[in-house]
Amino acid sequence: MEHILSALIPIFLLILIGYYFKRINFPSSDFWINADKLTYYILMPSLLIYKLSTANLEKLESLNFIFTTLICIIVILLFLVIINFKTNTLGASFSSVVQGGIRFNTYVFLALISVMFTDEGIGLAALLITFVIPLINVLCVMIFTIYVNENKFNTIILLKSIITNPLIVACCIGGSINYIDVSLPIIAVSLLKILSASALPMGLLSVGFALDLRSIKQAKFDLILSSFFKLVVTPICMFIIGKIFGLGNLLLSIVVIFAAMPTAPSSFILARQLKGDTKLMASIITFQTIVSIFSISLILTLIYY
Repeated sequence: MEHILSALIPIFLLILIGYYFKRINFPSSDFWINADKLTYYILMPSLLIYKLSTANLEKLESLNFIFTTLICIIVILLFLVIINFKTNTLGASFSSVVQGGIRFNTYVFLALISVMFTDEGIGLAALLITFVIPLINVLCVMIFTIYVNENKFNTIILLKSIITNPLIVACCIGGSINYIDVSLPIIAVSLLKILSASALPMGLLSVGFALDLRSIKQAKFDLILSSFFKLVVTPICMFIIGKIFGLGNLLLSIVVIFAAMPTAPSSFILARQLKGDTKLMASIITFQTIVSIFSISLILTLIYY
């Protein structure tokens, strides 16, 4: 338990510090908006390229941990759609419920993996999100198309969200370098390593800055439903599917930790872009981020003990 808390507490303290900086407007709102762009477009891609290109994936016997994750995401989405038939939630609100139920916070995920496991764990986590991010983008845009935009499928937005996603591009570059076994110049490796060191701290501070505690007051059934599925049902579902696929301890731990992540702050951007319920989305993001420190602690305790 002490090991778990020593891994979790610094991560969430950084998020809390980011929120404190927001409260005192330090150094400024514009700074954190630009810092978030720097992290998303430069620092995080550098981390993913560096870790994935140098990861030792020779011992990886199969891609069952990827299939486990993809199947679990689809199962959770189907559950939410079935429940919506009974509750008849408004389309815009349901799109936020879905985003809260299947998206994940990349910064928190990679930060936790980096302190829980070795570089091998980071490489596997990067490989995982290479496949997961495109699927989640496709599913979320489909939900917006069906429930919000009256079946007008926007192929351009869908393709753009995938092709221009810097995290996907970085994972493809890093994976390709690893696969074809190309040795990067020492200068390039050193540069990527230096940039990588800043990625997760800056990312976690930006997560804290994005929190909006006032939005939780507007939360009702939709927030509880989305958060319950994301923080409770999804990890259980992932664990069961992982056991069925016969995942070893390392891979099973990675996919369960992934499943336990709070939803991504970028969900708000997609909700705003595709006319979703932005107020509900903000409350889900904030609520899940706060509650996840307790839910993740419990889940990790159950895994290791």
